[in-house]
Amino acid sequence: MSGRPARDRDVTTVPSDVFAAPTTGPRLMAGWADTARPADLGAHLGRYGPLPGAAALIDTVHAAGLRGRGGAWFPTGRKLAAVASGRRRSVVVANGAESEPCSDKDHALLTVAPHLVLDGIVLAAKALGTDDAIMCVHRGDPVVAGVRAAIAQRAGFDSVAVRLVEVPARFVASEESALVNFLNTGEARPVDTPPRPFERGVRGRPTLVDNVETLANVALIARFGADWFRSVGTTATPGTMLITVGGAVARPGVREIPLGTTISGVLGPSGDGSVGAVLVGGFGGNWVALPSAADLRLAPEDLGAVGGSLGVGLLLALPAYACGLAETARIARYLAGESATQCGPCMFGLPAIVGDLDALTHGAPVVGRLRHRLGVVTGRGACAHPDGAVRLAASALTAFADDVRAHAAGRPCAGVGRAPVIRVPTVTGPGLGWR
Repeated sequence: MSGRPARDRDVTTVPSDVFAAPTTGPRLMAGWADTARPADLGAHLGRYGPLPGAAALIDTVHAAGLRGRGGAWFPTGRKLAAVASGRRRSVVVANGAESEPCSDKDHALLTVAPHLVLDGIVLAAKALGTDDAIMCVHRGDPVVAGVRAAIAQRAGFDSVAVRLVEVPARFVASEESALVNFLNTGEARPVDTPPRPFERGVRGRPTLVDNVETLANVALIARFGADWFRSVGTTATPGTMLITVGGAVARPGVREIPLGTTISGVLGPSGDGSVGAVLVGGFGGNWVALPSAADLRLAPEDLGAVGGSLGVGLLLALPAYACGLAETARIARYLAGESATQCGPCMFGLPAIVGDLDALTHGAPVVGRLRHRLGVVTGRGACAHPDGAVRLAASALTAFADDVRAHAAGRPCAGVGRAPVIRVPTVTGPGLGWR
């Protein structure tokens, strides 16, 4: 990434009211999505205006109703307030370690709008009265060079200097307690909570851990206000979200959509004319069957009502000819291999679940045993990794109910012998790559 620092283009002297808030279309990706290259700091400030003050930021974010975009969808204003209530100087950690193999939304944001994320980090730090701010990305991620260049452009511009840290490229290394543990010990494995990071995190201090998309939204809310943010989305979950769309669709890629958009509204025409199911939320998400779920809205409140989760903002469309059980078994095998090997549910429960899914895929009557194992694994790990794997497998038994009955009766579907549809990486191995 190249470009002159902001002091070469003195946009900070321009009155802020000349910078118009996006009223329709993309917000986070406004102006940059079509270029596929980052804006330098001068161009960024020329588009969005100078960095505003942070005195009322926590109240404004709370009024806006922003919820975290990293998977848990926790209210951001409440998290900021919890960190602010701590007695020690706090730490801000921006989570840009996108572990979901098929998700590209954080990568896209950091590629084309790194300064919007950095604005959010700086504003959050100022609101919390700290100058200790860290950006975490996966080691070897192609965005590292661009983020590092963006941080360098801001030298002398911000009162808060953001430090870039590369974490191991493991699935659970991006979980918030794993990030804090890595920053404290060099080991990127989750730890038991409580205390949560907002209570005692990096170096024992109250720590705000927020996804980079969340922090980019903080920067926009600080500039354009709570009412502007709430002008799209749902009442319970306002704003837009970045979502990765893949699988059997005509136009795969990252899109910015208002929360509450239906599944069919996001997928558009299928690539082959026939989609049988959609994986919503990522590898720890839920399968939903089409066409019955086509009008399901992508909002946490709607998905939660049917036992689902929006997760990391990922839709993977499975063509009707594919075997959903075989695809689920492949994903579950990857999740089992990405275990931090610290807790029994991951170390022993997930491989057993994978074995049952494999057996069921090939016609063994193991549904009862599988359901029992799903029931005893969930809710027992140091992190939510086994819960996500259980959610995935349990949803497959519902979404592919007809196939489950046929497979269990010894009649596997024709899709078992087809080439895999969903991109599942090679498992790193449980004992490797945590430092």
